[in-house]
Amino acid sequence: MISSLRGLVLSTGVDHVVIEVGGVGFFVFVPGDIAHTARIGEQLRLHTSLIVREDALTLFGFTEPLELEVFGHLLSVTGVGPKSALGVLGHLTVDQIATAVADDDDAPFRRVSGIGPKTAKLIVVQLAGKLQPPSAAAGGRSASGETDVVTQLSAALMGLGWSERVALEAAAETAAAASDADRRSVSALLRQALAALGPAKAGASRG
Repeated sequence: MISSLRGLVLSTGVDHVVIEVGGVGFFVFVPGDIAHTARIGEQLRLHTSLIVREDALTLFGFTEPLELEVFGHLLSVTGVGPKSALGVLGHLTVDQIATAVADDDDAPFRRVSGIGPKTAKLIVVQLAGKLQPPSAAAGGRSASGETDVVTQLSAALMGLGWSERVALEAAAETAAAASDADRRSVSALLRQALAALGPAKAGASRG
């Protein structure tokens, strides 16, 4: 079982990266945001799941262990295969998935390409009680004020063409790292988020 890989990025595609480890190139399917932001020649570490089929051995990789765990839960749902599970994690964050399941809301899953209404409902039903909903507050900060800032900042990033997943993650990370003064200014946070994301990545993350 290949549980993780760390090596140089040899190439990237829309839904995969090729990582060289010990002179061997591993083709790994990844969520779109990883494929878009991975840079050739740089180190990348992925937590992986090896799917064994009669005609193929396929690797799926994620930067966070929790994403890999949720990937496994998704695979346990009737009608959800590896590509569909990857699609869910490429469209929604782990917190969004957990929240949707906790709220018995299948709408977010129906918006994922390849997930029909029946499968979306099965995801909510069969994952009930298996995922931990996100905490109302993190690190002792007030959730309400910070959530408003993250919402406004992610909306601004999506308006500039970034995907929902990338925008939400970048907004949350920027708000968490910002000073109290900067958190009162969405424009200041937006400049920081764009600086962190980098102009070269914007085009690849659009659409």
